[in-house]
Amino acid sequence: MWAQKIDLKNDKLEAISVTTALEKLDGKSVVKVAKDSTVKEVDEPTFVRLKDITFKDGTIEVKVLSKLLPNAPELARGFIGVAFRINESNSKFECIYIRPTNGRAEDQVRRNHSIQYFSFPDYKFPRLRKESPEKYESYADMALSQWVKIKIVVKETQAKLYLNDNPQPALVVNDLKHGADFAGGIGLFVDVGTEGYFTDLKISK
Repeated sequence: MWAQKIDLKNDKLEAISVTTALEKLDGKSVVKVAKDSTVKEVDEPTFVRLKDITFKDGTIEVKVLSKLLPNAPELARGFIGVAFRINESNSKFECIYIRPTNGRAEDQVRRNHSIQYFSFPDYKFPRLRKESPEKYESYADMALSQWVKIKIVVKETQAKLYLNDNPQPALVVNDLKHGADFAGGIGLFVDVGTEGYFTDLKISK
């Protein structure tokens, strides 16, 4: 297995239904990402795609921080995460993201929905939550405006999400919907109402 630290520069990034900029935050060079306001649906291809990267099995590590936009709707949760195995047309991919506002909510049901897996286009979160409640969501401690280290380990049809160097996964998905042989790009994902920041991206294959 080899590891590659990804240099996040404009010529390496492709914005897909998001706005993006390179900035400094907390002394770090970061990629700032926000969802295009014209995209109304949730769990859509709204990410910054990394150019010239094909990923099938391996590990994706990145530090993320999310804030709510001033005009964020009530349903906004600071959605931020990683899309992977993205096909060429951005019409199929797997994704795991976090909802930082849920991590410390007083409502236990919301807390249980702190982490989400979905598969585009057929298995977005409303369908998964209805057909397989609790299977593709989980709880972990997190909050807005705080750095969270995400590590996603992918092998065949399984993906495990680790947060903040915890040795135990916060979410285990054993049936990635596009199957074991699906491969593609990697994207820095945000959803409605989120101003997301990404830094320290590393990919191991």
